Amino acid sequence: MKILYTIVGTTSLILGIIGIFLPLLPTTPFLLLTAAMYFRSSPRWYHWLIQQKYLGSYIRNFRENKAIPLRAKIISLVLMWGTMLYCIFFLIPFIWVKILLGLIAAGVTYHILSFKTLK
Repeated sequence: MKILYTIVGTTSLILGIIGIFLPLLPTTPFLLLTAAMYFRSSPRWYHWLIQQKYLGSYIRNFRENKAIPLRAKIISLVLMWGTMLYCIFFLIPFIWVKILLGLIAAGVTYHILSFKTLK
């Protein structure tokens, strides 16, 4: 079972790292899943993740404060809406897909803004 937890955790870690650069892929939930999987599989991997300069801060901030830094909120919303609007107006020919993308963007915006802002 520990091997399965490690595989799921590592896959989640990769997706979380990709999510730092892709606005539609969330970073924090994947890193929280990684922390949970590593906690169950290997204390060494869990402590390594928590002690990481950049990745560990996502987990620590969310775990301790249930909050997202203002800078992260702004960057994620600007990148997401920029990407969505570009796709809606220039790439997607179908109106139903445009509406779906708009609804997804609105839902993600609501989700991000529903968390407290870390100062």
